Amino acid sequence: MARRVRPRRAGAALIIAMGTLAAACAAPGSDSPQPRATTASPVSTAPTCGTAPITMNGYFETGFPLPKALTTEFTKQHPNVTWNIREDQFAVITQNAPRVLADNPPDLMRLPQVSELVKDDLLKNLDGYATAFGWDTWPASQLEQLRLGQGGRPRGEGSLYALGLNMSMTGLFYNKELAARIGMSAPPATLAELDQALDKAKKAGITPIVQFNGGATGGLAFPLQNLMASYGPAAPINDWIFQKPGATIDTPSNLQAAQHLERWIKAGYFQKDVNAVDYATMMSRFIDGQGLFMFNGDWESGNLDKQMAGDVGFALMPPAQQGGKLAAMSAPLTFGIAANARNADCAAFFLNWVATDKRAREIGVEVGGSRPMGPADAYMPAVAQDTVTASTLAAGADIAEDNGAMDFIANATGAIYAKSWTPNLQKLVAGEQTAQGLLKAVQADYAGQLEGN
Repeated sequence: MARRVRPRRAGAALIIAMGTLAAACAAPGSDSPQPRATTASPVSTAPTCGTAPITMNGYFETGFPLPKALTTEFTKQHPNVTWNIREDQFAVITQNAPRVLADNPPDLMRLPQVSELVKDDLLKNLDGYATAFGWDTWPASQLEQLRLGQGGRPRGEGSLYALGLNMSMTGLFYNKELAARIGMSAPPATLAELDQALDKAKKAGITPIVQFNGGATGGLAFPLQNLMASYGPAAPINDWIFQKPGATIDTPSNLQAAQHLERWIKAGYFQKDVNAVDYATMMSRFIDGQGLFMFNGDWESGNLDKQMAGDVGFALMPPAQQGGKLAAMSAPLTFGIAANARNADCAAFFLNWVATDKRAREIGVEVGGSRPMGPADAYMPAVAQDTVTASTLAAGADIAEDNGAMDFIANATGAIYAKSWTPNLQKLVAGEQTAQGLLKAVQADYAGQLEGN
């Protein structure tokens, strides 16, 4: 297991504290459109998928094996349920979500930012299901990010509009063999130590960071937000993502983070063609040993344990100062039910099964690399201590202890990722944007998008 950045209390529970979305629509159990309601109708008994044949329509994200692994196991246990699954990249889902939910509503959908979807009555209010299944008894922090006020604002409070398959978290994966070549025997404990490792790698002819930033998805948002976590507290960033009044991304500490990222770019710490690299190519290159570090999420832990067994370490982004608080992008892998979904009850039953079924929770850890959502005392499978998965689960305990969980900066509005973060990060790489200009441009776009909604 990777060495933690700083000592922790023995026996700390491996719990990642977080949550995400919510607001109002048809009552659970309805198969036809219903008038909008300010609260969801209660469900007297927990619904099921019944015994009659059902075909569930799903709209999932390409490249993430966990949802399909879970649906496959669900069909084994419930043979009357089959799945018709469409997959797209996250950027495509972000653009397509309103139209798909309105015109061809899926029973279960991987969700982008949902404030606008709630505002437009496109997602089912899950409060009734929460009561029926007992989700309200889970740790409240798991559901916080999934709650929204009436009309879609603010996030972090109000009704429940989605659920997560697990609690994802990002940090630094590193190639142990390449680390040994530059004398790195443990993860960097400070940002300065990370800078030193990057410089040593470059001088040794090793690509310091393999990252994606091509097409419609700005993958440099991963290292940027991790740098934000190094320089400043998580709460103001969450306030901005949750659309709290007066919140801004253009702060002094975030400027330090953006300037640090700009220095990394100018120093050549990313591969030269980073603006042409998509997520799949990044993963292939890292697995092939073409880079020391990769900013990515624990959803790849199981994959890396199989493809690079024993050769990969994981660490949280180190703080700027020794002993500083730890923070990370950490949020549920968010799924919701369309307001007019044909099989809403079965979709809700599936989401509850993911969180409570023993085999489903094992799949969540083995394939997803993250702690599943669910009751605080729910079953957790044993994990070998020399695996990447063990490291990411342990890191989650550190984040929980420091209250350092942040949602993804790409989730602040429905359009902010594709129309602002991505093009501005690509311009930063190309030398057509500055760190300060990036933050000001994104903040202006954010304000305009909120005003337009």
